[in-house]
Amino acid sequence: MPYTRPTLTALQNQVSQDISSAVPGSDGLLRFSNLSVLGKVQAALAYMHYGYLDWIAQQATPFTATGEYLQGWGALKKTYIKPAAQSSGSVTFPGVPGTLLPAGSAFARGDGVGYTTTADATVGAGGYVIAPAIANADSQALTGAFGNTAAGTVMTLVSAIAGISSSGVAATAFTGGADLEADDAFRQRVMIAFQSTPQGGANNDYLTWALQVPGVTRAWVANNGFGVGTVVLYVMLDNAESANNGFPVGTNGVSQYDQGPGGLPRGTVAAGDQLTVANYICPLQPVTALVYVVAPNANPVNFTIRGIPVSAQIAVKAAIASVLLRQGAPGGQVSSASPGWISTAAGGQVPLANIWTAIAAVSGITDFLILSPSGADISSPVGSVPTLGTVTFL
Repeated sequence: MPYTRPTLTALQNQVSQDISSAVPGSDGLLRFSNLSVLGKVQAALAYMHYGYLDWIAQQATPFTATGEYLQGWGALKKTYIKPAAQSSGSVTFPGVPGTLLPAGSAFARGDGVGYTTTADATVGAGGYVIAPAIANADSQALTGAFGNTAAGTVMTLVSAIAGISSSGVAATAFTGGADLEADDAFRQRVMIAFQSTPQGGANNDYLTWALQVPGVTRAWVANNGFGVGTVVLYVMLDNAESANNGFPVGTNGVSQYDQGPGGLPRGTVAAGDQLTVANYICPLQPVTALVYVVAPNANPVNFTIRGIPVSAQIAVKAAIASVLLRQGAPGGQVSSASPGWISTAAGGQVPLANIWTAIAAVSGITDFLILSPSGADISSPVGSVPTLGTVTFL
């Protein structure tokens, strides 16, 4: 039976009654009496002690622990909070052939986000220089997703370099940036670590490894998805790649370090976010497994709903999107792990009844009817996750 913490008012009343009963002829309830003031001070101190005991109890289990105490629980299972990570990619500028763009050259995106080249590069015969670069780190090490940007984004040199134009573009997408992991997401990974015993390459192991990569928020694994001996790992980066609706930016494939006889990769090497995940998992996976990291395809689901007032339409869209996010999974038989929620959609099925329930919970809705989709639950093709398409209100 849970213990109910006394309120401050209850403690004040109890102390006043104790004073009145312990000191004959006194009245512990007189507003400005010394006994009344001392009683209220004593009650406030007791209330703070109860609060401290509540806090101790909260930190005593990973299910409710916060901050450094949650990280301590995670460390017992070799599960650590994901730090902020900076995005990387490459940038190109036109210039005079033979001109050097030195490492450490600063450039910026149109909104002021700064980047720095990480290696020397020389303008080629074609009149362009391509240099690897990384987004500038947040001084407090709390954020990093801000540096993710699409290929072709205009970049400008901070300081002029003779022989090189000050205006260029991102030659490739800048990926891999992620913010410091939030307590709620980290707590779910800690709980998964306590509940799932490592088995040297079981489904849960791949999910645990994928979710340790900064930015990855959801993951699913399909056994033998690309043939015998292969493991297909679907990942989503809902926060880090929010500009891309959470889908990884890059190309599907294997780690560059997964090499077979002759030192050649055993499959097509991934790029971007997929390569970041594949490279992280490569030294952890069984040596015989061929792991493909894949971005799910989007499966937009359109809705037609009658009876929703205009004032609630935005909230209804958000409620539907939340269900698809929490319960959607790639079609096909997969195992899932989704920090922050419990996935009930292995195999790509999202019960339509859950959509009804989510809409009914929106404030201001008294009666409505979902005209489409209707009947069967929402399903997705193999390798696709459901996303919110067009919502038509009648």
